[in-house]
Amino acid sequence: MTITPKPAWIKARLPSGPAYERMSGLLERRGLHTVCDSAHCPNRGECWTAGTATFMILGGTCTRGCRFCAVPASRRGDEVRPEEASELAEAIVELDLSYAVITSVDRDDLEDRGAAHFARCVRAIKNLRPDTKVEVLAPDYREGEIELVLNSGPEVFAHNIETVERLQAIRDPRAGYAKSLHTLELAAVRPSVVVKSSILLGLGESEPEVLAAMDDLRSVGCASLVMGQYLRPSSREIEVVEFVHPDRFARYAEEALARGFTGVVSSPLARTSYHANQTFGAAH
Repeated sequence: MTITPKPAWIKARLPSGPAYERMSGLLERRGLHTVCDSAHCPNRGECWTAGTATFMILGGTCTRGCRFCAVPASRRGDEVRPEEASELAEAIVELDLSYAVITSVDRDDLEDRGAAHFARCVRAIKNLRPDTKVEVLAPDYREGEIELVLNSGPEVFAHNIETVERLQAIRDPRAGYAKSLHTLELAAVRPSVVVKSSILLGLGESEPEVLAAMDDLRSVGCASLVMGQYLRPSSREIEVVEFVHPDRFARYAEEALARGFTGVVSSPLARTSYHANQTFGAAH
């Protein structure tokens, strides 16, 4: 296997320090997961040192097997823990978070695909700490599921199209470009909710395809956009086709703003929840 060396602009702080240790200990003590750990996020050191994290509910096992993702996958997910909602809310209070990001693994093995538990977690946070703003990074919920999550009161609803339409085969076959756009469109019906999505670059997409994806997202009411470099988590996932230069990320940001996105983060190490609080402030 040929390993393409990373360019100089791909740099991430290694996890360390008292704040990181505190976050790690809190997660272990409360039996919580983060996508930061499970997906090998390059920003884990920066975010955890700052006391922020993207909490991952519904266990640590996904029922889908996307070819770019390092989260463990199986036909059945972990047992759902009802107490996870209160543990999550209490962790957010302990960390004194004014902005919390909650995501989940896909749970196609559950009747409602986990929507009710997702909503239970958001309500627990709101009940214990009403002033904390909540961003949910949710699966491709459809009618009858997404309403449960939206009714629980999140300020931001995020769902990722992941890549341009032509390259959607990197996702599990149960996902899809049209399905994701439909989920975002359902969320955008709620005027009180900021709708957000994310695109990974460096998978072989062309610039016209990226711009077309932006147009598609805007057409369904998506207001906030994050673009970041795909980084291969391990040898099991698909290879990087290209390391996109920061100048092109900056140009994509200009194109996104010109198309009406009000919250835009576009840089090599950006991920959906990276600088989420600042993005919400710009998009709201």
